[in-house]
Amino acid sequence: MELVFDGHNDVLLRLWRNMKAGGDPVREFAEGIPSGHIDRPRAKAGGLAGGFCAIYIPSGDLVLKEPDEQGHYETPLAAPLDYSPSLDIALEKASIALRLDRAGAWRLCRSTADIRRAMDDGIFAAVMHMEGCEAIDPDLRNLDVFYAAGLRSLGPVWSRHNIFGHGVPFAYPMTTDTGPGLTDLGFELIKACNRLGILIDLSHITEKGFWDVAKTSDQPLIATHSNAHALTPVARNLTDKQMDAIKESGGVAGLNYAVTMLRADGRDDAATPLSDMIRHINYMIERMGIDHVALGSDFDGASIPQEIHDAAGNQNLVAALKTEGYGEAELTKLCRENWLRVLGKAWHE
Repeated sequence: MELVFDGHNDVLLRLWRNMKAGGDPVREFAEGIPSGHIDRPRAKAGGLAGGFCAIYIPSGDLVLKEPDEQGHYETPLAAPLDYSPSLDIALEKASIALRLDRAGAWRLCRSTADIRRAMDDGIFAAVMHMEGCEAIDPDLRNLDVFYAAGLRSLGPVWSRHNIFGHGVPFAYPMTTDTGPGLTDLGFELIKACNRLGILIDLSHITEKGFWDVAKTSDQPLIATHSNAHALTPVARNLTDKQMDAIKESGGVAGLNYAVTMLRADGRDDAATPLSDMIRHINYMIERMGIDHVALGSDFDGASIPQEIHDAAGNQNLVAALKTEGYGEAELTKLCRENWLRVLGKAWHE
């Protein structure tokens, strides 16, 4: 079995929602429940050894638009969120991450050595990530607190605007150049992440924001869960020029399993073949090289191909890659080593 370290999941969102409904997040992750994509039993069954676990603040007003007759859609950006309730939710999700660590259900990792030890011990290696920084104050004081709690990766924006920058909408077909980039506070956030050693994720930011980070950050450029815009022209996917910059910086892009970002028609259809995933991986490797492509599933945050279904089916993609002709050394890079390399650089190891 090829162990996979994954670039993005929303398991904390699912556990938090269940907790609000009276569930026990530690028990649900440790013992497993039928809903969602990731828990400890299914992760072990599918060789999912760990990944970036997102603290994401839901946008209650966001309603995805239905496609028209041509399959086109454009969902307006969600409204900006207020700081105080966002901070409350972020702290609750960070608490879940810490409780899982304390219970031994997973291991919260702060270094690549931590990740490797957890994988060797057969324990899910979780990296605390923040997807959209609505819970960070303008003076960045909270950033130090979240860092102390284990935060080691963040995306300045989700697909909405905040005080740090601008996000891209969910739309097909659409250019990635959808609006302004970083704000003045956003530039300060990037510099602070560079100082602390927090990885910067470019997955939801506008193209202008991407280039703002590129000219400001001393890290490799990283998009934890984004695919090729040339194959599926949703606003969230990466242009060839962006992929060239990722390669030049020594960075990585993680393949997003979301079917809307894989299919040529952009539709939300779970009957999406694994060949669409292979098509994107092949394209990204041809453009960037084997050292700059990884996996970023978006488990628990998106509709994924039914041939994978959940974390237990992750090896179906690995098998498809083997059939495509990828050898052991290439699979090792795609499945985990590329992530560990760029994490080490971002974390000043």
